[in-house]
Amino acid sequence: MALRYALLALLTAQPMTGYDIAKAFHSSVGHVWHAPDSQIYPELRRMEQAGLIEGTAIPWGTKGTKTSYAITPSGEAAFRVWMSEPLAYARDREPAHLRAAYFEWTDAAHARAQLEAHRAHFSELREQWQEQLRSILDHSHPVVARRLAIFPEREWKRIVAFKAFAYEGLVARANQEIAWAERGLRLVDEVF
Repeated sequence: MALRYALLALLTAQPMTGYDIAKAFHSSVGHVWHAPDSQIYPELRRMEQAGLIEGTAIPWGTKGTKTSYAITPSGEAAFRVWMSEPLAYARDREPAHLRAAYFEWTDAAHARAQLEAHRAHFSELREQWQEQLRSILDHSHPVVARRLAIFPEREWKRIVAFKAFAYEGLVARANQEIAWAERGLRLVDEVF
């Protein structure tokens, strides 16, 4: 259900077509909640059926149309309720940590390769998250810029601060995972 609320969050800034929603999703919300297009489009249809969003056909090309979606008052109300509810945490599934707990069942080369891959993965994510953070802070992020354009300037600090806060947490997580992988690489050298 979190996908529904991630999509509603995007639509609180402005009406968008499905294509624009998917594009905005992958460049913003998708950093904290992954969903492929094959999940986004059916969810938009379900949200429309539930009255959370309203689709309007708009001309596209010479003969076609596409649908522009806008959040409804019911969608805004549902989003506010969701934002006010306590978060239900799921049990963690950490495949890299699970494997690390049983590295004695492999050799040093394979353990090292897994840890190097983990470090590389989180290094890449850290770069992406740092870029997102930078663009949030300087207001060049397209979704943030749209949001700032529709809200009064007195609300900008709050809008930017909480988005930056989310990405600062992601960068800190990446730093911790990189440090963990580096500690594991030193451990491989010590015990194998």
